[in-house]
Amino acid sequence: MSTRALRRLKGKQRGQEALDLGELTLGESPEEQADEAEEEHFNPADASPSSDNTGSTRKGKKNKAQKNFTNIYELIGDPDYEGEKVSADEEADKPDKNVTGGTGINDKQTENQVQMCDGVSSKSADRVKKKKKKKKTKVASKDGEEASSDNIDLLLENLEQSNGVSLQNEDCGGFDRRSMLHVEHRNLNPETELKRYFGARAVLGDLRPRQRNRHFHRSTWMTSPKDSWPRFARPGISMTLLETKDGIQYFTFEHSRDYQHVQFKFLDAVESMDPNNIVALLQLNPYHIDSLLQLSDVCRIQEDQEMARDLIERALFSFECAFHPLFSLTSGSSRLDYLRPENRAFFLALYKHMMFLEKRGCPRTALEYCKFILSLDPDSDPLCMLLVIDFLALRSREYKYLLQIYQEWEEHRNLSQLPNFAFSTALCHFHLSQQEDVDADERAKLRQEANQILQNALIMFPGVLMPLLDLCTVQADTAVTSHSFFGIKNQIGQLPALAELTALYVGRTYNLWREAPVMLWLEESVKEVLRRVDAKDPLVEDCQNKRKQRYQSAPRNIHRHVLLSEIKEATSSLPLEVTTQPVMGFDPLPPLDSVMSYARPERQNAGASNESTLSLFFRSLLPNFNLQGGPRLEDEMEVARAGQELNQEVNRLMVAMRDMLANIRFQEPPREDNPYRDEEEWD
Repeated sequence: MSTRALRRLKGKQRGQEALDLGELTLGESPEEQADEAEEEHFNPADASPSSDNTGSTRKGKKNKAQKNFTNIYELIGDPDYEGEKVSADEEADKPDKNVTGGTGINDKQTENQVQMCDGVSSKSADRVKKKKKKKKTKVASKDGEEASSDNIDLLLENLEQSNGVSLQNEDCGGFDRRSMLHVEHRNLNPETELKRYFGARAVLGDLRPRQRNRHFHRSTWMTSPKDSWPRFARPGISMTLLETKDGIQYFTFEHSRDYQHVQFKFLDAVESMDPNNIVALLQLNPYHIDSLLQLSDVCRIQEDQEMARDLIERALFSFECAFHPLFSLTSGSSRLDYLRPENRAFFLALYKHMMFLEKRGCPRTALEYCKFILSLDPDSDPLCMLLVIDFLALRSREYKYLLQIYQEWEEHRNLSQLPNFAFSTALCHFHLSQQEDVDADERAKLRQEANQILQNALIMFPGVLMPLLDLCTVQADTAVTSHSFFGIKNQIGQLPALAELTALYVGRTYNLWREAPVMLWLEESVKEVLRRVDAKDPLVEDCQNKRKQRYQSAPRNIHRHVLLSEIKEATSSLPLEVTTQPVMGFDPLPPLDSVMSYARPERQNAGASNESTLSLFFRSLLPNFNLQGGPRLEDEMEVARAGQELNQEVNRLMVAMRDMLANIRFQEPPREDNPYRDEEEWD
C-alpha cells in the first residue's frame, strides 16, 4: 500500500502532522541510525504468526495513539489530540497486559482496516518504537508548551483586568456597582418580553425571518431597523475613547464638520417655532439626532404615539451604529459625561425609549434600559434614574433586585431619604410575603418587616397619604382627615423640594396601590401610625426635624427628571426659576457648567447705512423686501418674539370678542296677559 493510502487510513493528511521539536535534532548516534535502518528493512512476513500477544499489543498501541476521526480537519490545532499522543507514548512502557486490556471498541472498529493490507500493523508498531526513543525530548517540549500557555493565560488575565473587561466584582467605593448595573442583551429587545406574554405567533404574526430587516445588514441590540426607514448613511457621529481608569472606560460622542453645520440649521429651525422647518431638515438629513428628538415630541403632543416612538428608535439606531468597538452595553463599565452636549442626546433618547416601552407594557425591558442609563453616569445621575427604577422593578416584579440595590446603595446614596424608595421597599416586602412558594415563617417575617417599613415611611413622609388616596379614589376616614398629622395643614406646610418628590411618586405609582389587599394593609398601617403619634413616639419628632433640614431645595437633575416625566402633579410643583425659562425638548435644563467642544457662530445683522431711500421706502411697505436680492440677515430671536406677541394680542382680541358676544342680550317682545287669546284673531 502506498504512503498516501496509509495516511488516509490513519485519518491524516499531508502537512497536518504536529511539529515535534524532538525531531529537529542536529544529528543522531550511529547506534540509533543502525537500529532505524534495521527497522526500515524489517519484513513483516518474517514475523511469527503465533505471537498473538505481540500483535494485540501493537493494535492497542495504535488505537491508543489514534482517534476515530470522521472529519480529517479535526486534527488541526486540537489540544486534546496532542495530549493523547503523549499519553500513548507513556503507555508504551507499560506491560503488554495493561495495553491489551486498555483496547476496547476501537480495536474492533479498526481490526478490519488492519487486515486489509499485510504489514500495516507492523509499520505502525515500528513508528511507535521510534516515538519511544524520543520520549524524553517530546516530554520536555510538552513542558515548554505548557509553560508558554500558562504565560499566555497570565497575560490575557492581566489585559482583561487592565481594560475592565473581566466580569469579576471590583471594590468600587465599598460596594459592587457592576452587579447592580449589569444589563442582559436579551432583555433589551421588547419582543422577548412580548413573546413571553402572548407567544411568538401573536408578536411576529406570519412575517418570516427572511422578510425582516432585508434592507439592513447591521446587527443591533437596542432597536430593529424597519423597512419604512430611509436608507442609512452615517450622519457624522462617532465615538471616541477618552481614557481608561480603574477598569472604567470613559467615552464621548463627536460631531463631524458637516454634522455641525446641520446642527446649526436645526437650531435656526427651532428658533423659527415652525415644526415644518424641522421636517424639511429631516428630509435632507433623515438621521439627525436632535431633529428626531424634537419632532418626536411634536408627534407625541399631537397624539401620534406610533410615529413618536419610531423617531426615537431611529435615533437610537443611528447612535448604535456609531459605537466604539470597546463600548459595552452590558458590563456597566462604560461612561459618558452629561456635561458634553454631544452625549446628552443619547441620554434623552434612551429615556424616551424607556418610557415608551413602559407605556407599551414592557416594564422588564424598560428596567434594563433604566439600569443602562444609570450605568452611563452613576455618580452624578443627570436624569435621576433612581426616582424611577423602583417603579419599574415593581411593575416587572423584580422584587429581589429592588431590595438588593436598596441594601447595597443605601450607605452611599441615602436612598431611604427619597419617598419613592421608602414606600416601594415596603410594598416590595408585602408582595414577597404574599407569594405562595414562601413558607409560613418566612411569610410572617416579611409581613412584619413590611409593616415596620411602611409605618416609618408614613412617619417620615406624611404628605404622601392624602394625595395617594385621592388618586386611588378612596375616601379616607374622618379620624385620618381630622388628625393634624395627616391633615391639610401639614400638606400645605411641606417644603417645595419635598412636595415635588412627593407629587412625583404619587402621580407615578398610585396604580400600584389600588389593589384591595394593598389598600387594607395600608389602612392597618395608618391606624398604627396614628397611635404612635398620639403616644408621642420620639421617631415622629426626629423625622420632623430631618424634613426641615434636608429638603430645602432640589438639585437641577431632579427638576430635569420632573420635566421629562410630564406628570402634571409634579410639574405643577416646580419652582418659578424653572417654569419661567424656556425648555427645549432636545436639551431640557442643560447643566450650567457644560463642556462645549464647538460653538455656534454669531449672526451679523445687516446695517441700514448703505441702503438708499427708495429701498427703505419699499421695506417700510414690505418688511421682507431686499434690493440686492440676497437673503437679508435679521435677528430671528426678535422676529420670533414679535410673532409671539402678535399671537398673544390676537388671543386677547378673541377673548374680548367672546365676552362681548356672551354679554349681548336681545330684548324680547312684550307678551299679553291673556293666554287664551287666539293667534288668528284680528284686532
